[in-house]
Amino acid sequence: QVQLVESGGDSVEAGGSLRLSCQASGRSTDLSLCLAWFRETPGKEREGVAYIHNGGRGTAYADSAKGRFTISYDSAKTTVYLQMNDLEPGDTGRYYCAAGRGFSLNRRYYNYWGQGTQVTVSS
Repeated sequence: QVQLVESGGDSVEAGGSLRLSCQASGRSTDLSLCLAWFRETPGKEREGVAYIHNGGRGTAYADSAKGRFTISYDSAKTTVYLQMNDLEPGDTGRYYCAAGRGFSLNRRYYNYWGQGTQVTVSS
């Protein structure tokens, strides 16, 4: 089992920055896992934004995130971060942290989910 708690969502103007945090807890955090950020916007399916492996086996980003977002993991705190720069109104949505084994941005590979944190970007 893995429990995930997100924080850091806020309302910002276009061009601004936010850092989302997700603390993972539970016995399974000792295992090899991918930790990912997904986002959900009205009228669209939940989409993968970025993932990172908790053992340093790589990262991946959605095209929309490349060059603007950075995912990182602090193993001492078992916390995954998403640094989001140059935010656009299209980044508005609820951001969810997820854990799984998939090395993928496809939600089917993630078994554990947080409750989400809201990001609103105004123009």
